[in-house]
Order: sequence, then C-alpha cells, then structure tokens
Amino acid sequence: MSAYKPIAALVAVACASLVQPAQAEDDAAALRAELQSLKSDYDTRVGALEARIAQLETTAAATASATEALPAESPPPAPATASASAFNPAISVILAGTYADTSRDPADWSMAGFMPNGGEVGPGERSFNLGESELTASANVDPYFMAQLTAAITGEDEIEVEEAFFRTTALPSGFTVKGGRFFSGFGYLNEVHAHAWDFVDQPLVYQAFFAGQRAQDGVQVKWIAPADLLVELGAETGNGDAFPGTRQGGNGLNGATLFAHVGGDIGDNASWRAGASWIDLDSEGREYEDTDAAGLPVLNAFTGSSETWVADAVLKWAPTGNSAQRYLKLQGEYMHRKESGDLTFDLEDAALTDAYRSTQSGWYVQGVYQFRPRWRAGLRYDALDSGDTDIGLVTSGVLPVTAFPALLSGDPTRTTLMLDWNPSEFSRWRLQYAWDEARDDGDTDRQLQLQYLYGIGAHGAHKY
Repeated sequence: MSAYKPIAALVAVACASLVQPAQAEDDAAALRAELQSLKSDYDTRVGALEARIAQLETTAAATASATEALPAESPPPAPATASASAFNPAISVILAGTYADTSRDPADWSMAGFMPNGGEVGPGERSFNLGESELTASANVDPYFMAQLTAAITGEDEIEVEEAFFRTTALPSGFTVKGGRFFSGFGYLNEVHAHAWDFVDQPLVYQAFFAGQRAQDGVQVKWIAPADLLVELGAETGNGDAFPGTRQGGNGLNGATLFAHVGGDIGDNASWRAGASWIDLDSEGREYEDTDAAGLPVLNAFTGSSETWVADAVLKWAPTGNSAQRYLKLQGEYMHRKESGDLTFDLEDAALTDAYRSTQSGWYVQGVYQFRPRWRAGLRYDALDSGDTDIGLVTSGVLPVTAFPALLSGDPTRTTLMLDWNPSEFSRWRLQYAWDEARDDGDTDRQLQLQYLYGIGAHGAHKY
C-alpha cells in the first residue's frame, strides 16, 4: 500500500490544478455578462433622455411660433408694492442754525426802492438762531412715476411745505413732466435747496424780485435733447400764487415760465452751463405795507402784470475733473423786470388808485474756491437798481413822492466773504462776513454770521 501513496498524491495535485482554471473561466464569463447588462441599460436610458429633449425642443418651437403670431401687448403696470422702496422711501433730514452779529438793527432791514414782499430776510435776528430744518422723503412709486415731499420746519415752530411733487420716469425722447409744488426751473439758484447754497443767504435780487425761492403750484414740462451738448428746454404754469403774482379770482391758470439751458465740457478740466428764462405773471391786489408822508402805516396794493427776464451762467474748473482736492466755481445771474398796472394807496382809508409802471434790474456774481480738501473760500457781490418808477398819484400831483417811501429810488449793494469747513459730505461749518448797503442810506451794516449744517439719512446728488 505504501507504494501507491506517492501516486495518489500526484493524482490529487493534478486534479486541483485542473479545477482552478475552470473556475476562473466561469467567473470571467459572469463579469462579461454583467457588463453587457449595464451597457444595455445605459443605452436604453440615454435613448429615453434624447427622446425627451427632442420633444421639449419641438414644444418650445411651437410655443414661440404661436407667441409671434399674437399681437404685442404692453406688460401690465407693476403694483407699487413691487418696489422695495414703496415702503422704504429715501428719507433725509437737514439741521441748520446760525449765530448773527450785526452793526445795525436787523428789524429795520429793507431794500431801498423795491416794493416790500414779505420775503426779505436780511441777516436774520441777532445772537443764536435755529435755522430752517428740512425733512425730505422720496421714492419711485412705480415704473412710471416718482414722488417727493420736502417739509421745512422753521425756527418759529412752523411747518411749511417747500416741495410736494410727482415726476414721470418713463416718458420717451427725453421728456419729463412734474406736477404739484416745486421750485421753479428758471435761472440757476432757484432750484437749489438752502442747505446746498454757497453762502448763508440768497442774493439780494432773489429776495427783491421773488421774495426768496419761488415755488410753483402747477405743472412743468421739460425736454433734454439726446446730444453730447446739454440742451434743456422747459415750460411751467400754475396758479401764480407766489410773488410777484397772486392767485386769480376765477378758474384757470396764472402766468407762464419758459427757460432754456445749454452746457458742455471744456477739455478735461472745466465745464459750463448758461441759460435764459422768462416769467410772466398777473397780480390782483398784491398788498404791501408802507408809511405815508406823516410816517403813519398804510396798506397799499398793486394790480397788473409782472414780466421778468433772467440770464444765468456757471463755470466749474477742477484738475482732470476731480473736485475732491481743488475746484473753482464761478456763478452769476442777471434779472430785469417790468411791472405795469394800477397802484392803490391806503386801501383801508383813502383808497386812491392810479397808474403804476416800473423797470428794475439786479444781479450778482460769486466765486467759490476749494483751496484744499474740506476747505473753501468765497466772494459774492450783489447789486440792485430800482430804475424808473412812474407812480400816477405822484405825477398827477394828488400825493407827494414822500407818500411812498418804500418806492423811493435806491441802488442797494452788498459784498460778502465766506470761509467754510466740511468735515464730511454730511456736515459743514461756515463763517460769513458782509458789508451790507441794502438800505441805501449811506450807513453800512456789518454782518457776521456763523452757520452749521448737518445732514442725516439718504441724500441725493445736488444740482450741477
């Protein structure tokens, strides 16, 4: 038996070596079958996806063809609530105040030769004064309109509506329409809010001709030409309630305002703008206070037409157009007014009426130089000419000329220096000194004023 053991071992080894290759071949065949199954499943899924894509492309093309065949329709107006600013308007607050020191009593300040209008402010009261604070809220109402409200809170605890208007935002061809109460677009300075003035106060000509800033209660149409050169044309009309007009007794509108501005660049360092405006208004019983020949107070009134021409120009210079470091701004306006109608003396007693005509003019020119960041210095000169005044009650001999002291000939002037410091775009401190001869009696009023201005909240860019 022992002789067969080696033989049995060899047979066992040989059988084992034959079994291993057979098993490996079976495993490989199984893997090939699994791979073939996966490939077949992948091809099926790819085919299904390609069929879906082809179906979607066919549907989209059919939809597009049907849409093109339909007439075009304007999208419906978006509701006001669609705008994020509808419930979050831009709100800003301007705080202002002054300290005034004058050599003459501000209570008797006036402009010689010009009919009082109630808007003459002069240097204001002495010592500390709370200035006019502004509260402004504005927002886009919808894709077609924006609206703005600016309320002035005076130092006398009164609230006045400076501006409350809507303006179109989507009219074609450069047109815009504004309605409500707004600062008229004539001249240059009238549209600029007080906190953006370069001096504490307005030029004398604005105070004499328009009782300060003239607000229009009405409608304005403006067109800006699509050109490299600025060409702006505008027209306004309204109820005429602001000086020198008055609201008329009947229906309809009072007066018209037309203005045109052009401007452009001069190289890389300078830009300019110039314009002309015409304002025509009617007055009915426009009252003013005066004194008679005996020095007693009387109430007089003018009824007639008032026509004013305005020419304005602005030049700005800054190295390479960057005003952050240095810049120079030159600005000036000239106004010429004719009034014709009737003047009534002493409405409450004598009530004498006769013809009245006047031709008056005024102008100012100013320059402001930023000599280093945050620091500016400025110089302004104002002049008025009461011109030719024909008072029928005087030329006919009914009353002496001294019965109209406010209308006696005069040539008011004023020279003003200012220095201001601007810690940031939201704050300003200004020191101003003026030699004021508006009373035109030979005695100069020396006026020192210190002003502060602080802005809170969102605030848009200022006018050019």
